[in-house]
Amino acid sequence: MSSDPTQRFSSRVEDYIRYRPSYPAEVIAFLERECGLTSQSRVADIGSGTGLLSELFLRFGCEVDGVEPNAEMRAAGERLLAGWPRFHSVTGRAEATTLPDGSADLVSAGQAFHWFDSDAARTEFRRILKPGGWVALVWNERLRSPGFNAGYDDLVTRYGPEHLHAETSELDHFFGGQGWRLAQFPNQQRVDREGLRGRFLSSSYAPLPGAANYQPLMQELDGLFDEFQKDGRVTLSYTTEVYAGRFQ
Repeated sequence: MSSDPTQRFSSRVEDYIRYRPSYPAEVIAFLERECGLTSQSRVADIGSGTGLLSELFLRFGCEVDGVEPNAEMRAAGERLLAGWPRFHSVTGRAEATTLPDGSADLVSAGQAFHWFDSDAARTEFRRILKPGGWVALVWNERLRSPGFNAGYDDLVTRYGPEHLHAETSELDHFFGGQGWRLAQFPNQQRVDREGLRGRFLSSSYAPLPGAANYQPLMQELDGLFDEFQKDGRVTLSYTTEVYAGRFQ
């Protein structure tokens, strides 16, 4: 696996496109209410990947600069969002977006913040934000509810023991204080057997075909699916978390 975090998903693009959950519309309503987001806002979506979060902003009417360092992920986002003239694909990274000074009303990052150099990213976000601009960090956090979701979480722990969620202290440091706020929304993803496999394999920590633990993982995923499926599907439950704030 590449030590460069911007390359970690190059071999997982198709699974990411097909099997990653999107974000609920309540995210936009929250940002509209709390951060002054409007359909005229310009958003810099950092680590935009295949375009899941960018699409949410585009549907609301925003102009979106999707900044993505990984060529394969960026190309996938360009294909997904080809019908949106207000989407602009940008080759860049959190620490060096290439965007103009003061060009963004809002800087967003979906599932990507944990890969950033937070100090360098904060400096860059300050540069590209308009005065009074906001930052919104968005995650889909899996719920460890009894049954299927607990079993899935056990597999993640054993096959991919990465902890990718930002701690409160990290957010305080990033925003420069405790002025940020958190909103949480329920989110679900119904998948069939192929979708369950693809969802796991879309994660950077998952073993790829050919790895020694790939087949054991597939067997355990299939067993978990068979135990809990109803009408050929299982439900992955998430809480979508939005951390929004201004730099202090």
